[in-house]
Amino acid sequence: MPSLKKIVVQDFRNISFQELGFSPNVNCISGNNGEGKTNLLDAIYYLSMTKSAFPAPDAVNFRYGTDGFTLGGNYLMENGLESRFALKVSREGKKLVRDEKPYTRMGEHIGTLPVVMVSPGDIALVSESGEERRRLSNAVLSQMDREYLAAVQCYNRLLAQRNRMLKEAAPDQALLAVIDERMLAPAASIHEARARLAEELRPVVADYYRLISGGGEEVSIEYKSDLSNASLIDVFAAHREQDFRLRYTSSGVQRDDFLFAMNGHPIRRAGSQGQQKSFLVALKFAQYEIMKRSYGFAPMLLLDDVFDKLDLDRISNLIGMVAGADFGQIFITDTDSARLSGIVDRMTDDRAYFKASAGEFTKM
Repeated sequence: MPSLKKIVVQDFRNISFQELGFSPNVNCISGNNGEGKTNLLDAIYYLSMTKSAFPAPDAVNFRYGTDGFTLGGNYLMENGLESRFALKVSREGKKLVRDEKPYTRMGEHIGTLPVVMVSPGDIALVSESGEERRRLSNAVLSQMDREYLAAVQCYNRLLAQRNRMLKEAAPDQALLAVIDERMLAPAASIHEARARLAEELRPVVADYYRLISGGGEEVSIEYKSDLSNASLIDVFAAHREQDFRLRYTSSGVQRDDFLFAMNGHPIRRAGSQGQQKSFLVALKFAQYEIMKRSYGFAPMLLLDDVFDKLDLDRISNLIGMVAGADFGQIFITDTDSARLSGIVDRMTDDRAYFKASAGEFTKM
């Protein structure tokens, strides 16, 4: 399993320059809010996914007064050899290099360094639109299945072309039919993968939720898609007049959603703040479990402020389970260093502690 031995961060958010070495097991970062703990975890996420864990333009991550940032990481790979990855992001674009060899496409890298991140920002998965939930499914599936990632990229390119045509005063019907036909295969692949993911997640999320919450609520996940009962061609045909009127594509897998429920009701309305957070942590740990099964080894786990508003005994037990046999590298942040060490010291002797202050990190 890939393990991050060392990271170099330059001009990323509030981090001017930092070089840090890590434990292959558990790494703990403490400090007050706003000191850079989340930024460090997001830098690690960036090296895996070539983008932030948070939906925002790349330029948002440039340190104030700069025109880009650079991230570098030395990883011990699953084959026992060490590789260095370097990512440079500027206003002109991104460049990613592995062992001095540039990638021709960013998509080639996705899945090389599997990662799962749990953060307070996950609340958007409950409170915001289906776009957030589609982003999650894409983050999970694209790491495990490069054909899925290729299908999403192909579908999105054709969708953009279709939308441009719909904005024309008199769209070419014949060309529109050709585009629709070309979208059929990638849409079917995306639909099949997402439906399978929902089926895999459902029982695992329910198990983790019971462990975290200790409550009797039943939680569930339902996949909702226009393609569940019809092919994309039929869906487009049924919405053709509406698309012409709206001047964009109003149906298709870009409208998919995952419905999160508690006792049969939307968790957004039925769940308390604590119940919602318990569900979201269960969802992310289920993602971790499914990715672990797919890879045959554990992905890297980034836990940002995971102890907030959760029962410490239960979350401690949960992390203890993850940090059992065959676990991957874990990074945990918390504002309370004593609480963090009290939990982690019981888990393993192989851990490292860091203190965050104004974008600088000191090994303790």
